[in-house]
This record gives sequence, structure tokens and C-alpha cells, in this order.
Amino acid sequence: MKEVVLEAKTKEEAIRMACEKLNASTEEIVYSIEEEKGKLFKAASYKIKAITFLDLAEQIKEYLKEVIANLGLEINFESTIREHKINIGMYSNNNAILIGKNGQTLKALETLAKQKVMNEYHCPIYINIDVENYKEKRIRNLEYLAKKTAREVRSTKVEATLENMNSFERRVVHNVLTNFKGVTTTSEGEEPNRHVIIKPTEE
Repeated sequence: MKEVVLEAKTKEEAIRMACEKLNASTEEIVYSIEEEKGKLFKAASYKIKAITFLDLAEQIKEYLKEVIANLGLEINFESTIREHKINIGMYSNNNAILIGKNGQTLKALETLAKQKVMNEYHCPIYINIDVENYKEKRIRNLEYLAKKTAREVRSTKVEATLENMNSFERRVVHNVLTNFKGVTTTSEGEEPNRHVIIKPTEE
């Protein structure tokens, strides 16, 4: 992967030099800068490590290949970059293994990728990893379940407790029911057993 490491007298100069080496603008690169303390007769300098978003996406895909190698799966990747966000789609001959129960394996892979980037460049980067649009389908299913349950709660005036969900899934439920008349939502429990409760309200 095309990555540059160099030193300069100032941060600004280091960033400019990195952009020139990578033939990219500051908006197209990810970088970390460390100040190198000056020694006797030598002024302080700044060391930069930089890579373009495109090459970083390739680096993440190579890392995921290594992590998944022991699962014996045939995997294809596709990636897109929009507004400093890296989206990586994975397709395999056994997507169920990649996704895991309730998306747990997928979430773990995403966490590992984010941590690797943080370790390398010391800056949080938005990375979204999905398997055959699982997340999009999961969101649609959650929205359908939330509305269906909300209608039952509004009709029966009896609160309902949904299955345990991660923070992202709970947020989907809360958001879709924000303006749903006759019900209110709350999250209860401790991770990983936290869940959403849909309660009736007076209309």
C-alpha cells in the first residue's frame, strides 16, 4: 500500500510534503503527526505518516482477508468512499458465518478494522463494513417490527419488550417511533442484555 513517512520543520510543511508525495489534497488523505523533540544544536521537527483514503480502504480489505483467512471462505470485496467515510462490502460463499448471530461477527470485524486504523494513524475514521447489505435489511426489519409492535401496544394499551439489541439497533427503533402517536420508547437493562420497551401513552 502506498504510505509515506517523512519529517519536516513544521506541521504545515509535513502535511504539504505528504500531499505532494501522495499526489493528493489534504481532504483525500489520512495522517498522524508526531513532534520529534529537538536535541543539542538540532531544532524540533515533525514526523508524519500519511496514506490516501483509497489506499487505506485497500489496506483494510487486506487486513480483513488475513483475519478471515482461517474461516476457509471465498470472499470478494467492494469499497466506496464518500465524504471521508469508508464503506466496504463483503460477499462470500457463506455469508451467515461472516454475519454471525445478530450480526455479532460482522460487528467484531468492523471493530477490529477501526482499531487497526486508530493504532496506525491515531484518528477515528468512519468505517462501515457490511455483508450483502445485511445492515440495510436489518434496519428495514427492525423498523417493520417496531411499527407493528407499536400498533399493538397502542391498541391493547399493554407495553411490549423487544429482544435484546445493540446500541445501533435500539437507536433505529427509537428513531422510527419518535413521532408515532400513542406510544413512547425507553431502553432498559445492562449490556449486552439491553432492550427497548414500547409503552402506551395517552393520546
